[in-house]
Amino acid sequence: MHLTSRLRRLGRERPVAITAVVSAIGYALVAGAFTGAIPLFPDLSRDTVLLFGHLIAAVNTAALGTILLGVRFIKRDEVAKHRAAMLVAFALILVFLVLYLWKVGGGFEKSITASGVPKIAYLVMLAIHIFLSVVAVPVVLYAVVLGLSHTPAELRDTHHARVGRIAVAAWSLSLALGVVTYVLLNHVYGWEPRHATMLAVVGFRPFADRFVSILDPTT
Repeated sequence: MHLTSRLRRLGRERPVAITAVVSAIGYALVAGAFTGAIPLFPDLSRDTVLLFGHLIAAVNTAALGTILLGVRFIKRDEVAKHRAAMLVAFALILVFLVLYLWKVGGGFEKSITASGVPKIAYLVMLAIHIFLSVVAVPVVLYAVVLGLSHTPAELRDTHHARVGRIAVAAWSLSLALGVVTYVLLNHVYGWEPRHATMLAVVGFRPFADRFVSILDPTT
């Protein structure tokens, strides 16, 4: 109880600092998983990587639905339900992060087999999805920190509502595009494993080595 009170007080006094620290940790984990510098996760089999891809899409869809439900609640001034919905959405995003990092760090990535306009459209949506995923992190965290450390009455005197609207817009669009690109990649055009040598060229040698060992058990 004492620890909870201290954390809440810290959230009141230094929300920006907390947001910055947690964001930096998140970015470091993602970078570490991509480069293989942080070996947090064991290797995954090909079938498990595919399963994780489906699970990630399901989690993202659930998170998007929960966010939109939370928006509906706050428009009706149902603050308690809004808070619960947004915390569930945040928890789902944490589940997504674990699955995604494990999929990347212990498995492999996919490339779409489409060409021409469909591939360009896919890559544009994927780029926007990734960009929004990155920039939304501190915005979402800041809104969550404020929401957890202040009462509903106190939040009226903070930037929670304004930041929350930005977070919802970026977060929702990112999740929606993530689901669309998942469908295009896995159920419309198909995919192929991203070539290991390309990963090695950009400095992802540990990741490339794991990828080769998955695809070819004799290596």
